[in-house]
Amino acid sequence: MAEILGLGLTHYPPLIGPDEDKNIPLKRTLNSNKNVPEEMKNPSAWPEPMRIEYGEDEGYASSLEHRARLVAGFRRIREELDAFNPDFVVIWGDDQYENFREDIIPPFCVLAYDEFECQPFGVEGHAGRRNVWNEPAGTTFTYQGNKKAATALVSGLIDHGVDMAYAYQPLHQPGLGHAVLNTLLYLDYDRKGFDYPVVPMLVNCYGSRVIRNRGGAIEYLSDPDPPGPSPKRCMQVGAATAKTLMDSPYRVALIASSSWSHAFLVEKNYWLWPDVESDRARFEELKAGDYEAWSRLSTDQVEDAGQQEMLNWMCLAGAMDTLDYKPEILDYVETYVFNSNKCLAIFK
Repeated sequence: MAEILGLGLTHYPPLIGPDEDKNIPLKRTLNSNKNVPEEMKNPSAWPEPMRIEYGEDEGYASSLEHRARLVAGFRRIREELDAFNPDFVVIWGDDQYENFREDIIPPFCVLAYDEFECQPFGVEGHAGRRNVWNEPAGTTFTYQGNKKAATALVSGLIDHGVDMAYAYQPLHQPGLGHAVLNTLLYLDYDRKGFDYPVVPMLVNCYGSRVIRNRGGAIEYLSDPDPPGPSPKRCMQVGAATAKTLMDSPYRVALIASSSWSHAFLVEKNYWLWPDVESDRARFEELKAGDYEAWSRLSTDQVEDAGQQEMLNWMCLAGAMDTLDYKPEILDYVETYVFNSNKCLAIFK
């Protein structure tokens, strides 16, 4: 029988950059989203908690606390992962127009690669992406895959009624998309290495916006794409994953990586702050171990709240419900300024 550990965290991209750069999505939205009403660009129109968080320093002091809480959570999760010592990790992460493009967009896809070579800060010889570790452009991170385990997982999922797509090589972007790559960078925040083989299971979280937005905040097309998988289906996939692995000889960590509602997806908040109220409701359901509540959510509800990336967590929730694991909440970081609320949790 397998042994399984569940972990939930965020892959929030701006955390890669130094806080002094003040590279927060809110500022980019104010500068580039032409749909934001002019009156909403004035902080006096924002909710009071948002004004306080933004402060007089464009959120710099708040960003230090934001990072400190997240890094503390990453370190605690890494401790748990190392103590568990898995044979491999399965990571649910969204593909944001990295390999899910116009030529094919599956609802889910397992990457059955032998290894992943990634250059998150740009290529050598060019101006690199500034990062908090001061690592130069061209720095290459090599992560081991587990092709045998990945293909066995796909076979098991098919046996359990999930027609799972899989890939042996990338279509477009080499290495790993940012949802999985950032997760590995953050789990190795202190740079001691990450030697556990990785089996990514990518999710088409962005659904109606995956091509329209090309994985980002700006709309390039007016017509929506077909929807992504529903919360219920994501939970079914998570449940089938747990059932498949329970019959295996492996020790496996199942990891969901995403922030929750994203400000740049929340039209009713003028694309400026996340759906705090809806995220609080999802958090209370999670804290109570009421996974079934998530399965009753509709795609329309998820999209209205900007909670598209939570589909990664819903895959994990389906697995944890099947295993009857309850969450240990490490932190719930609520924010108006830093694009998305974030949860860190352990399930065992």
